[in-house]
Amino acid sequence: MKQLVLILMSLLTFSCSSKAQKQTADTDRQSDKRILVAYFSCTGTTEKVATAIAKETGGKLYRITPATAYTSADLDWNDKASRSSVEMADEKSRPALGGETIDLKDYDVVFLGYPIWWDLCPRPVNTFLEKYDFADKTVIPFATSGGSSITGSVKQLKKLYPKIEWKEGRLFNGGTANVAGWSKQIIEKL
Repeated sequence: MKQLVLILMSLLTFSCSSKAQKQTADTDRQSDKRILVAYFSCTGTTEKVATAIAKETGGKLYRITPATAYTSADLDWNDKASRSSVEMADEKSRPALGGETIDLKDYDVVFLGYPIWWDLCPRPVNTFLEKYDFADKTVIPFATSGGSSITGSVKQLKKLYPKIEWKEGRLFNGGTANVAGWSKQIIEKL
């Protein structure tokens, strides 16, 4: 009987010890910065990366939602008459947004995610950037793409929104494998 009690106590001690270590590890990831992870995603690819960043940083996840959702036909970049093609051909296009509004006063850092369309961010991202006040915010872009780099989109964002404090962005083509290390490194530098 004593052996059984000892075994149970050992298991209990080990369980409590590993829970404490996990809680310590989780708080190590948190930052004193208030973080928003805002993203635009039509197919779910960018959403997966955004979710991983939010989990790693303890940030609030926020989906940039167009007033009218994009259909598969809207996203057909081979069709010059598709909605996305027409929007991207017009530099002044700013599709209306739907979804919940957010108060940026509650955040210090914004991770901004989007797929690369025509070497740029999709126009709903521009609408988002123009709808809210990014004064005193640090914005870190991240993107997903089947073949483009993030360079052209970030260059255009910096040109259009020079008052925003931009940090170096990152392209994630291979899923979420490198998200944790990258986002942790970014937060440590802030």
